[in-house]
This record gives sequence, C-alpha cells and structure tokens, in this order.
Amino acid sequence: MQVFERLVVGPLQCNCYVVGDPQTRHAIVIDPGDQADDILAAVDRHGLRLVAVAATHAHFDHVLAAADIRERTGVPFYLHDDDLAILDLLQESGRFFLGAELPPPPEVDRRYGDGDEITAGSVRLGVIHTPGHSPGSVSLLAPGEALFSGDTLFAGSVGRTDLPGGDSEQELASIRTRLFPLGDLLVYPGHGIETSIDQEKVSNPYVGAGTRLWIP
Repeated sequence: MQVFERLVVGPLQCNCYVVGDPQTRHAIVIDPGDQADDILAAVDRHGLRLVAVAATHAHFDHVLAAADIRERTGVPFYLHDDDLAILDLLQESGRFFLGAELPPPPEVDRRYGDGDEITAGSVRLGVIHTPGHSPGSVSLLAPGEALFSGDTLFAGSVGRTDLPGGDSEQELASIRTRLFPLGDLLVYPGHGIETSIDQEKVSNPYVGAGTRLWIP
C-alpha cells in the first residue's frame, strides 16, 4: 500500500480512502461516501487506474458516490451480503437523517465475505467480517500495515448500534475477538482521526483495558 490518500466527503464527513500500487498503477477506493468528482480526481492525481470500489458497510454516508464512480469507470462495487437489506434503505435513510431525496442505491457487483481479498497490484486487502454497527460491516486489512475499520472502531469510540440491524454485543465482540488480536496496526476509521490497535486496547472507554470483559 504505497499510495494513500484520505478524503473527507459528504454531509456526515465520511473518510474515503484511495489506496494504490505505484508500480501497476492500480487502485481501490474504500467507502465512497459522496463527491465522486473529488474521489476520481484524487485517483487521477496519483496517476492511478481504479480497479475496485469497496464499502465497509451500506449506510448511505459510505456509499453515496458508489453508483456514479461505478458508472463512470466500469469498476465493480463490493459489499457484504448481510448488508444488502441495509443498502435497500438508502433513500429512506436520506429522508430521515438529511431531509433529502437521495438517488437509488448502487448495484452490487461483488459480494465479499470473511476471508476474501481485494487486490490492486501489490495492494491486498483482506476482508474481516465485523458485524455490530450493521450486520454486514467489514474491516479491511492491509497485512502488517493498516486496518480500515469502517464504523466498527474509532479513535476513543465505537460505532453506534441503534440503527436497523445494529447489535452492541456483537460489535464489542467483533472488536475484541476479530480486531484486537491482529496486533498493533494503524487504524483508519470511517469517521474522525486515525488511531492504532494498541492505543484502543489501552484507552478506548468501550473496549479498552479498563472495561469489563477485557480480552488481552
């Protein structure tokens, strides 16, 4: 993962990431939450060619630009099977949270699951199913480098679980049993600043060392 750029997009300030291989010039966009023009301009600025668009989950603020990017580039859009029902709520969610009429949800070309991998040249992102924020939430692992945690784990916080399909016990278990055992990695979340696995193990008030049911 030698090319990397974070863009903060959309009304809910979603972190969208462009990751790529400077040798093959291939790239992946993670969580295209809005502003397709800006995202594609970032891809072009690095001299890359997009090969995939991946969403960590299906909430509207993480997928609003997916259809536009997919149509303009022809690349496949990836989503976990268990979030297809959440994707169907995109327009209803837009009316409820934004008071706005959003476009129809993007078509899903590839359904990825736990243990799958998305590649762009030497960039390899492993799929880790981390349900809780939504049933099909995933985290994407660049081995030995970084974790893209979506809305599962934040700096000093965790994702909300009061939306349809959310489950707080499941989310805490996902973090403790699927993410913390990965060892220290940079964590790039779906919103807010970057953090690390070790930092969250120590100080996260929901899942860190000072909480009940701590798992070392």
